[in-house]
This record gives sequence, structure tokens and C-alpha cells, in this order.
Amino acid sequence: MRELDELSGWDAGAPPLDDATRQRARTRLLTAMRDPAPAVRRRRPALRIALTGAVTAAVAATVLVAVRDDGGTGHTATPPNDSSPALRNVSARTVLYGAAAYQRKHEEPVAPRDDQFIYTKEIVKETNLKSGTTKTYVDENWRSVDDSQRSWVMEVGKGWWADPPKANESIWPTQDWTRLEKLPTEPDKLLKAMRNPFDKTPNYSKPVTEDEWQMVGFSLAGLLYRVPVMPEGLRAAAYEALSRVPGVKVTPGLTDAKGRAGIGISLSGPGTIGSTFIFDPESYEFLGFRDSRTSGDGTDMKSYTQLTYLDGWAVTDRARQRP
Repeated sequence: MRELDELSGWDAGAPPLDDATRQRARTRLLTAMRDPAPAVRRRRPALRIALTGAVTAAVAATVLVAVRDDGGTGHTATPPNDSSPALRNVSARTVLYGAAAYQRKHEEPVAPRDDQFIYTKEIVKETNLKSGTTKTYVDENWRSVDDSQRSWVMEVGKGWWADPPKANESIWPTQDWTRLEKLPTEPDKLLKAMRNPFDKTPNYSKPVTEDEWQMVGFSLAGLLYRVPVMPEGLRAAAYEALSRVPGVKVTPGLTDAKGRAGIGISLSGPGTIGSTFIFDPESYEFLGFRDSRTSGDGTDMKSYTQLTYLDGWAVTDRARQRP
């Protein structure tokens, strides 16, 4: 079966979609993004697409909209900039550009082999909102570098073996290091590539339209949230690209899992990942995430706040091999 990106060149022999049809297709796609089929990496949201049935139709419709240049209702949106009177967006941009500068200065280059694994150790502090009790979990993950081998993943202290994607599936964000290396490290190009992260030949000359910003924000935030170790230059570019997405907001006065003061960056609106990135308010070093979680249902439902930080990472030759 063809890769999803080939749909961008597909001629369906049909007239352009009207606004109502295009909106229905986008709604179906965003629903699939927010409520994906069970994926191997459960705690962090993933967009997993099998190239069959209704989801393919929704994605195809979205691609058709993305390549329109006939002067239809989709028009170029202007992202936040330094001269914007919206102080929250200006502050968010300042934080994310500062985070990019910190990342470039302190980055540790890594070049793993395809047959190796990326090991990460994350500390999760989870607080029950009703009782106020806090538990700490140590989540250790070994992810296959080329995503061809089974990976070991953990969620709040529980682990399981995760199979590689099937032949007709694509997962975003990808864990395949070779694919990550091919992503542009120039923020503007990365921004445009994220409107369809499955497309291997992005159109960098076409501006992002208002219809596409929602997918761009979801794709960028997911990349930053679910890929803790990246090729050199990619995370810094992703921070700067994220700062240009409409709906980015700043929340001062947060505290990270270690009790350090922080400033939060998040995306508002439907289709976003619902997590807050926490940065040091002075150096803009990335400190971790703030999330929410529920368990049970009805009267047994419990709500939690999670604070997570990356305690360490390494490259190993085998899954569950200690670095």
C-alpha cells in the first residue's frame, strides 16, 4: 500500500470540496487525532493512521485542501510576531526562542545505529486532586532507533512491550531516527512540514493557511512532547516553529516536579495535546511537563495532576539494557 504522503499527488477526478464537506473531513481527522486507535505508546498521544477506510478519506480531503491555490476560502494566516499587541503571544515567543538558544548551547549530539535503542528515564510525580496524596513513578523506556524492533515503554510505573508499526501504518511523531534526521532544522521549513507530517516531499514555498494551523500545532507539540531525544538542531527548530503557531500561550508561576519555579507554554483550542511545557523563567531551560489524567468512571473517577521530567538518557544495544 502506498505511503500516506503520496495522497498529496492523487487526482480524484472530482470537483473541489465545498466548505461543509471540508469541515466534516477535518472534524473526522481531528477526532482520530484526539482519540486514536490503541497505540503502543499510551501516555503520550500519537496520531496512528492505517491507510484504509474513513480515516484515509479524511486525510485525503485534508491534503486536497492543503494544496488549493485557487483563491478559495482558505487564506494565509499571520502568526504571532514580536510587534503583536497580544502580550501573551509575545511572551511565549520570547520563552520559546530562549529555549531554542539554550538547547543549541547545551545540546549533546548523538548518532545511534539503526539496530540500537534510545533509553530514557523519566520521573513522574502524580497528585490525586481529591485526596492531595502524591506518588512518584520512575518510567524507563527503550525505543527502537529505526522502529523495527519491539520497544519497552512505561506509563506511571507500568511497562509493556510495544510492537513496531504495521506495514500499512504510519505513526506521528515517528520514533524512526532516520526519518527524524530528514526533518528540516530551519524553523520556517519545519513549520510547513508539520501541516502534513507524513508527507516526505513538503511544499516549502506555500504559506501555511488558516485551515492548516491546527494540524501544525498538534504535530509540533506532539514531536516535542513524545520524542525526548532528537537529532542535533531539531528540538531548537521545533521550539522556534511552535512560537509562531496561533494559540500559543504563556502561564507564569508554575512549579516543576523538583519544586523549581517555572513558566508554562501551552496550546489552546481543539486538537491540541493538552499538556504544558515548563521552562526556567530566566535561562529558559526546559524543565518538564505538566499534565492531567483521570482513571475510573462515574463516582469512581479520580483526577490527577502529573509533573514529569527527563532524568537521563543513553543509547543502548538492547532493550532493557542498563546504560
